[in-house]
Amino acid sequence: MLAFFAPAAAALILGGCVAARPAADAGVQSAPAASVDLQARAVVQGAAFVLRPLSGVGGATLQALQRGERTAPLRYRVIVIPGSGCAGMGSMADRYFAGLLHAQVLVLHKPGVDPQARTAPDGCSHGFVQQDRLSTWLAHARAALRDDVRQRGREGAPALPQLLVGISEGAELLPALAPDVPQLAGLVVVASSGLDPQEAGALQARRLGAPADWQALAQAQAGRSPDSAVLQGRSLGYWRDLWNWPLAEPLVQSPWPVLQVWGGDDALVPAAAYARFSERASLRKAAYCARRIDGADHGLQHRATGVDGVQKVWAWTEQWARNPAAGLCGPLQP
Repeated sequence: MLAFFAPAAAALILGGCVAARPAADAGVQSAPAASVDLQARAVVQGAAFVLRPLSGVGGATLQALQRGERTAPLRYRVIVIPGSGCAGMGSMADRYFAGLLHAQVLVLHKPGVDPQARTAPDGCSHGFVQQDRLSTWLAHARAALRDDVRQRGREGAPALPQLLVGISEGAELLPALAPDVPQLAGLVVVASSGLDPQEAGALQARRLGAPADWQALAQAQAGRSPDSAVLQGRSLGYWRDLWNWPLAEPLVQSPWPVLQVWGGDDALVPAAAYARFSERASLRKAAYCARRIDGADHGLQHRATGVDGVQKVWAWTEQWARNPAAGLCGPLQP
């Protein structure tokens, strides 16, 4: 891999494997009691993550994880689209989502991804690399969400307001998936600039002094080599999807509230990318609110203090759930 796609930076446009690694690798720590809610001590027995298979496209099965509310009453539901890579969120899910006290949580995984796998970003199988591209992931995720609706209907599950959360690369699917989420109350964009991935990637390449390498990728994906050819650890099919993937305009035009959160010391997405999208998002008709967590990295972890910024995000959604009339951005209002 080229220097600016080295393991520490691979999540740049490869979507943020940091968000999907085990907690030991990602630096995710247990939430400080003061940063969540004292009710977290009254955890409901059995509110742990369990496997919930969902149907993808063409008979594929997605190994989703689901957890009930940790503390009564159940107020809302959170559907999570993780970042890139072939590691699952199983080993870190309990801690990562600890602050979601009154929410049921559903975490999707790409087909072929074991939720308990700890595979490094550069260790994914050839089969995974060949099928891993945004258009394929979108099709499977959309089918899984529709299966989720069918299953909940058969089970007589209560209708709840739902939040659709995208972590890094996962955020690139949010606008397209939103229509398939009933009672959708808003989109939560974590560690994603909101720009089209090609534009964000170009800014990161410039930041790292590697625009020529980015241009070489641009030429390769525009060439005649087959989609199956592998470059920089990804198939050309992946790069071709990325180069033509719309995100900024669909997010700006979406009718749902958007909460965007990122780390001030994000080494994988440049500050210029976040600033550029924030300016465009100011034109949204629906609510938009953004927060930079100073000193936090791409995974929203503050290395110096040990503060887990992810739990701040959940604290805001919990406040919203207690007073939904104030809107998703209500907890962030001065």
